[in-house]
Amino acid sequence: MRVLFTSVALPGHFFPLVPIAWALRAAGHEVLVAVPGQFTATVARAGLPVASCGPEADFVALSGGVGSASEHGRVFGRLAAAGLPGMRELVRDFRPGLVVSERAEFAGPIAAAGHGVPQVEYHWGVAPLIDYRDGAAEVTGPIPEPAERLNPWPPRLRLPYALSHHSLRHVPYNGDAHVPRWALAPAPRPRICVTMGTLLPRLGPSGVRDLVLPLLEGLAGLGAEILVAVDEAVAATWPPLPGAVRAAGRLPLAQVLPGCSLVISHGGQGGLLTALAAGCPQLVLPQFDDQFDNAEAVVRSGAGLSLPPEAFSVAAVVERCRELLGDPAYASAAGRVAAEIRALPSAWETVGLLRKVAG
Repeated sequence: MRVLFTSVALPGHFFPLVPIAWALRAAGHEVLVAVPGQFTATVARAGLPVASCGPEADFVALSGGVGSASEHGRVFGRLAAAGLPGMRELVRDFRPGLVVSERAEFAGPIAAAGHGVPQVEYHWGVAPLIDYRDGAAEVTGPIPEPAERLNPWPPRLRLPYALSHHSLRHVPYNGDAHVPRWALAPAPRPRICVTMGTLLPRLGPSGVRDLVLPLLEGLAGLGAEILVAVDEAVAATWPPLPGAVRAAGRLPLAQVLPGCSLVISHGGQGGLLTALAAGCPQLVLPQFDDQFDNAEAVVRSGAGLSLPPEAFSVAAVVERCRELLGDPAYASAAGRVAAEIRALPSAWETVGLLRKVAG
């Protein structure tokens, strides 16, 4: 079976596809990943065959920063429309039996439908994001519904509309971040990891510097060891950090978070599910789109707390961190969610479903 994977040029959107692609390859199937040209090196570093498809474009530049879900949908619609001619040619020439697309990439589903190829959606996030999809369709025209949706969230954390999705265990992929030796040893004191994902740090100094740096000063008063998971190029623009910061740079969250007592994140799926899979309580600071629904899911599970932008202050964050570190109920709830994630079908088990969809 030949399977074509499609993704927009954002690591947080592509990374969850990697374990599925590798499971298919390990089962003997042929896999190809289609992404815009500037993103091919990222895919190649995952050890997957990649084809450049569509013009190079920067989501942050096109979106102008944080906007509404419908605005983001229209941006992804424009990206899909620009890449659609190349995607149609690629589907014609590669002749896949199945196309698997993450939910923000729309050229793949449209091209697949045009060639009569079944399509499966990787469904990141808790929110239905109807405005998101409708915004894209304003640009591309009708977007075909997938034959199946793969959902990595434990069913009890989903909203009712997503209960029929096929469950898939979240397996973190951290790119080429190296595992620091200290991450494998027990932490000498409570360890807090601050992570803003792969997209938010690109929104400029006002998007992260004004948020993270004052926060680190406040957290230093908790007597904890602090990690900041962020691209080195972003961290290089910051002034000297408090002495309590053990490391600031790219970190493999799958190996680092099991040793943490608390995670502070923006609520993107990658870091949030990785923290839940590690049984780590978290404080979520949602900023846009699906992050608010993701944060609410964490609160419903009992595994953490959320603080919306309008309520944000360093004092409020520190107060909630004290609560999360001091009440063992949060860690117990996070442990229960981690057990639920481990019980979901693996990528290997999902290969059978994909074969069935492909016919």
